Amino acid sequence: MQSARAPRPQPDPDSRQLRRVALSGLLGTAVEFYDFLVYGTVAALVFGELFFPRADPAVGTIAAFGTFAAGYVARPLGGIVFGHFGDRLGRKSMMLMTMVLMGAGSFLIGLLPTYDTIGVWAPVLLITLRVVQGIAIGGEWGGATLMVVEHVEHAERTRGTTHRRRGLWSSFTQLGAPLGSVTSAGVVTLVSMLPDDEFRSWGWRVPFLLSLVLLAVGLFVRLKVAESPLFTAAKQAPRTPARRPPLAEVLRRPRPLLLACCVGIGAFTAQALLTGFMISYAVDHGYTRPQVLIAVTVASCAALVVLPVASTLSDRVGRRPVVLAGAVASAALAFPVLALVDSGSPGLLILALVLGQGLAQSTMYGPLGALLTEMFGTHVRYTGASIGYQMATLVGAGFSPVIASSLLAAYDGSSTPLSLLLCGSAAITALTVWRLRETHADALDSPAHRLDNPAPEGIRS
Repeated sequence: MQSARAPRPQPDPDSRQLRRVALSGLLGTAVEFYDFLVYGTVAALVFGELFFPRADPAVGTIAAFGTFAAGYVARPLGGIVFGHFGDRLGRKSMMLMTMVLMGAGSFLIGLLPTYDTIGVWAPVLLITLRVVQGIAIGGEWGGATLMVVEHVEHAERTRGTTHRRRGLWSSFTQLGAPLGSVTSAGVVTLVSMLPDDEFRSWGWRVPFLLSLVLLAVGLFVRLKVAESPLFTAAKQAPRTPARRPPLAEVLRRPRPLLLACCVGIGAFTAQALLTGFMISYAVDHGYTRPQVLIAVTVASCAALVVLPVASTLSDRVGRRPVVLAGAVASAALAFPVLALVDSGSPGLLILALVLGQGLAQSTMYGPLGALLTEMFGTHVRYTGASIGYQMATLVGAGFSPVIASSLLAAYDGSSTPLSLLLCGSAAITALTVWRLRETHADALDSPAHRLDNPAPEGIRS
């Protein structure tokens, strides 16, 4: 008699869905950073002469980075719009819309005629597409991160576990940043090996057109993702008739929103100065384009290791000490990093970016997704986390390349103002962390995460 086989264990649907959501967040953020860093890289290399040819070279570079900032200026607007509907209608539908707008905007930039073809309409259309991208990206990060964090919370409750891993799982969304950087740097490195005339005529378009591939893959994954269980439960709960719009709820107690903005400034300033802006700076100091892009790629690969480590550590010891350690390291390394870059050695350039971006910046950035989502209640979490994050990108990353370009022009190319800019932004993050309340061990719907709680959430008591 043949013995009956034991039934094969069925996969846990929560675990399967959680992995799918994490992959969706990773791809979404990768598309986001790919699109923005491709623009930053190409802007540093050729956009000044292609779209602003009548300006002198220094003004052309500043103008090109100005369109870079235009995309960041639109981000808070995207956070408000998509945050509102994400808190009212659902996370998933907003994630699909933001990804389509993001990828389409980048693809259309790759098709834009230059100034020589259509005159002043070239920079006008370029800035318009940057604004569209910025609005879409303003809602992308919040939806992707919330979906991961809220699915993690649901899965842990279902299993009855008390060890929270929101930092670890949300790090997949954060990993999209270095992944997008590696991909963009790799693609631009390949096309930059073309002869200069070919790169300027058509080669710069290739990285933008390839964003369509990332868009297709990302949409395929996102269509299979289920809506956030926490949002579904909150939607089905009885509602008070006088509930304000999410933005009004967040602004009613603005201090958590201000703290959410300030805590990310150090990470985003370092990210902007040590990636897109660094390409222009290093090329002006005698490095070849491939040398700089290789250094950025190596630093991004280091970040792929440091980010999940820092995020996992924040699940164990707390968000505050990990982010604070990254801020202190960023300030301490600011002058050494720029000195290494100024040395003219390609090997020291790689070391500089690994230390500044791969280590210090990634330590600040890794726990940020979990930290910001833990500062707001479920019914306003999309709005609050998105606006806080996007305001930090606007201040830290949107304006810092323009400020850095102006400082270099004013101080005859000295790197000292850039080091001070890195130190100052890290100090803002460090001081903000000191005012935050630790949230890594709290349930997402605990009283600490309600805007109507007498002690505003996210504030250190």
